[in-house]
Amino acid sequence: MSIANKKASCPVEITLKVIGGKWKVLIIHFLLEGTKRFGELTRCLGPISPKILAQQLRELEEDGLVVRKDFGEIPPRVEYAMSSLGNTLSPILYAMADWGDFF
Repeated sequence: MSIANKKASCPVEITLKVIGGKWKVLIIHFLLEGTKRFGELTRCLGPISPKILAQQLRELEEDGLVVRKDFGEIPPRVEYAMSSLGNTLSPILYAMADWGDFF
């Protein structure tokens, strides 16, 4: 489901629908640090199943926040990076981190 299909009553609700869930914000956090391969993300995130990570990355890609680059090699080499739209989340995540420091 892309952003256009996420009906909401206000922009904050749309934002939460796009980046909400247990893993998406953390995936975005690590991709804001730079391009990562699937295995790197798995190591960064810890206890996430490959199936869930693939699903979350696919949804972020569908929403235009993440770019997937498949090199068409064997063994497979795929990299994930933030798109220009995804990079606009940077100040939001930094603000969330600053807010989280209060606890």
